Amino acid sequence: MDDQAEANRITQEEAEQRFLQALRSATLLKRFSTTEAVANMIVDACSQQASSTSGAALWVDGGIVRCVD
Repeated sequence: MDDQAEANRITQEEAEQRFLQALRSATLLKRFSTTEAVANMIVDACSQQASSTSGAALWVDGGIVRCVD
């Protein structure tokens, strides 16, 4: 996204919104997930409150993730 923003002389936020509008218009949250949101889901899934959760695929991407390092 940084390259797209720089090439088009727009902010990263504007580049992300253009991407979402053009290629992911059905994304429910209309934004990228954050590292904090992913970390929060991991903490929750590892907590005692999630002790009955088993064999589940838990998606925390808001429809799309910036990148996975």
